[in-house]
Amino acid sequence: MAATQEELYASLNVDREMSWSERALPENVRTKHVHRLHPYHGKFIPQLVEVLLDRYLPTGGRVLDPFAGSGTTLVQALESGMDATGTELAAFNCLLMRVKTAHYDVEALGAELRDVSARLDSLATKARPTAYLRRWYEPQAAKELLAFRDVIGEYEHEDVLRVILSRAARSARRTAHFDLEAPRAPQVGEYWCHKHRRTCRPVESAAGFLRRYTLDTLVRIAKFASVRDVEREARVVHGDSRTVEYEAVFDGVLTSPPYPGLIDYHEQHRYAYELLGLDDRRELELGAAEGGTSRAALDAYTDGIAAALANAASALAPDAPVLIVVNDRRNLYPVILERAGLRLEGRLRRHVNRRTGRRAGEYYEDVLVARQ
Repeated sequence: MAATQEELYASLNVDREMSWSERALPENVRTKHVHRLHPYHGKFIPQLVEVLLDRYLPTGGRVLDPFAGSGTTLVQALESGMDATGTELAAFNCLLMRVKTAHYDVEALGAELRDVSARLDSLATKARPTAYLRRWYEPQAAKELLAFRDVIGEYEHEDVLRVILSRAARSARRTAHFDLEAPRAPQVGEYWCHKHRRTCRPVESAAGFLRRYTLDTLVRIAKFASVRDVEREARVVHGDSRTVEYEAVFDGVLTSPPYPGLIDYHEQHRYAYELLGLDDRRELELGAAEGGTSRAALDAYTDGIAAALANAASALAPDAPVLIVVNDRRNLYPVILERAGLRLEGRLRRHVNRRTGRRAGEYYEDVLVARQ
């Protein structure tokens, strides 16, 4: 008989405050309010960020995340009463973070989103789909996405509508329902669906997703507005964390860097780059998937992460902590920390019950606690 989650944790040398069972931390809690405005492969959970901010940073402090991703550190900092800055290379990630962390007049936002939702059935477009859209979308879905894009400029909250468009585009692709995360090729025709346990077909329309996500976005932003500290601000910096010049002094770094050769952070949101015409800087991406895990790729990854952490450390207050959430199975971080001018103070092991995506077997990661 398999061990229960409680029995497993009792037998492991893990930090129990940072390890949760599925029952203790179900999916809807891990993706509370704006953390689920748009799915993001590889993000860490806000509850972990909350524990680390409370444990290591001063009340009302300022935190830096040099690999900000989808903005988990920034959002949770605002909820925990702290200012935050996030640096990120990917333009879509910056768009998503700005939408998650902005201050809103919720009533005015609601009026706009309800107006867009009411117009969905009457929208039309003269835009012609690109080769990418023709390949990945049914004709009706592509037309609906383009028609929605055409009206974004008529509204004040353009960035919110761009995120809604991207979220709907992700769901409306020609792909199997169980393979939304990173499909390699379009799904054409019927297939056996492992998610629904029946025969399914790729979706033919995007309108339902646009309507659902427009209203869901309003609910999530309103929920976050009710719990965030309105006196605190989050700053999103679109740039290379190795070279960006920070304009503040921070009380700590909290980050989860990309893993080498695992995720292409531009390609996973390709639909957004295609629809929104976003700036693509994938050639600067650290740990890019196409680079693989060759010795040369790992050396470049080590140099890049070390440079980014050294740059972040240069903006820290004296003795401020650098908290790095990572599964360092290749043992790269002793060298990375040394090159960044950081000393390892502690290594906290946590059991990861669930992460974004499917993974078989037990999975662990460490929180590295370092200082200059």
